[in-house]
Amino acid sequence: MSTSRLATVRGRALRCLICGDREFRSREVKLNTTGAEFLGLAWANRSALALVCDSCGYAHLFTGKHPEPWDPAQGYPAGTVTD
Repeated sequence: MSTSRLATVRGRALRCLICGDREFRSREVKLNTTGAEFLGLAWANRSALALVCDSCGYAHLFTGKHPEPWDPAQGYPAGTVTD
């Protein structure tokens, strides 16, 4: 997994839905389907970006347009809604 990052989604700071923490690690995950698994084609399933909370481990999944990562030392960009 990657290093801890802050993230924004559509200009808003992402907070964990479970514990409220703001730092996440990212990883790619497969969105497996029963049919593809049954036919041995799991490799062909779509992927999603998972942002895993550093504090509690809850995985937030994103398909399509992904969140923007930010370095915690530099903070969020100007104009980000943080509440």
